[in-house]
Amino acid sequence: MQFAVHRAAGHGRPALRVRGELDIATVPQLAQCVDAELAAGPRSLVIDLTDTVFMDSSGARQLVRAARRAAEAGTSLQVVCPRENKAVRLVIDLLELQRLVPVVESASLTDGEVGS
Repeated sequence: MQFAVHRAAGHGRPALRVRGELDIATVPQLAQCVDAELAAGPRSLVIDLTDTVFMDSSGARQLVRAARRAAEAGTSLQVVCPRENKAVRLVIDLLELQRLVPVVESASLTDGEVGS
């Protein structure tokens, strides 16, 4: 599966849907997309990892950086990653990422629905 970041929005809430492998080679693309979204000054931002098939420590580090940048910009950030996505959830759980970044199971559990 080729890596891609797609912009989506639901109820005026921007979301970035990450597809493929989030690793050292693809982190810069996600970082660029996050920076572009934050530059627009949204109140909230969702990073949806539902279609992410692999994430290494550089991907996890990027999520923490995104959360910090969002907080500095006054933007609420949430990461969506369902339990069924075992490969990515394993990394999130092992690194206890949810202590640093709000992680929810589905887009329906965020403040607004993520559109396609």
